[in-house]
Amino acid sequence: MTSRAPVPTSSDALLTTREVAALLRVHPKHVYRLLKRGIPTRRAGGKWLFPREEVLRWAESSAHAPSESETAPTGAAPAPLLAANGDLAVETLLARHQREGHPLVGFVLADRSHALELLEQGQVMAAGWHGALPAETEARGGLARLHLVHREVGLIAAPGKEPAALERLSRVRFASRPPTAGVRHHLDECLRDAGLDSRSLHRGATLHASHRDVACAVARGEADVGLASRAWASRLGLSFRSLGYEAYGLVIPTVLLGTPAVVGLCETAQGAALRRSLRGIPGYEPGDTGKLQVLAARASRHAPTRKKERT
Repeated sequence: MTSRAPVPTSSDALLTTREVAALLRVHPKHVYRLLKRGIPTRRAGGKWLFPREEVLRWAESSAHAPSESETAPTGAAPAPLLAANGDLAVETLLARHQREGHPLVGFVLADRSHALELLEQGQVMAAGWHGALPAETEARGGLARLHLVHREVGLIAAPGKEPAALERLSRVRFASRPPTAGVRHHLDECLRDAGLDSRSLHRGATLHASHRDVACAVARGEADVGLASRAWASRLGLSFRSLGYEAYGLVIPTVLLGTPAVVGLCETAQGAALRRSLRGIPGYEPGDTGKLQVLAARASRHAPTRKKERT
């Protein structure tokens, strides 16, 4: 027999997910489903916190009672698929997710731009992403970001060989990524700082679909230098030179936060077992792993401005 979490009684108390579940007499997983209905919440330290009095007023309001539109989808829900670039953090997440008995989630190989397109088309439920979202995507809103790791990216080469300097990349066999891949932004920025032209360099480069494919090309001797994460370089025993770190995670529509597959992904990402696994992979910093942030809609930078009327 499991005991319920004690519920703080102070009027200004902030409740955890388990405490608000006990207060409302629902299963803790159901609290995630209440997020898309607008249950009052706060974010602190990567956790959801719920103001007790506001939650009680919200729960007592008939306006927030479950409606048919909330309990049944208005259209076809996307398949339980995750689109990403083959990062080891994603592979580790999905492997752990399956071992913990959550609903199965399939994997689609896609760079970040293609993954976001699949998400916006409703073909997948989550997309791998790092960096700022496109302005038009931010303007629409309705997305949440599930943080996985800060990962180190850079240049890789065969074991025992130092990756070529930036100014020499055009003279070696270079395995790179498409311009839509997030890791290209790090390389292109470094090239600009060095006064080098990325387009000229990439005319002779081979482009690969993922960090894994780049690392495999270097390991097979098909390329002298590649652009990939330290995690994949370490996995194949390759040399590595850093270009920088980036926050990497998943983008998920907020309307899907209460679905079983997404709830399972969040629970797996927030578990200590995943953090331990990621901490053992070189080039990963999993300090904020599992932090879920609802992204506020922002006005598009390209939105037309209204002219002031003359009086």
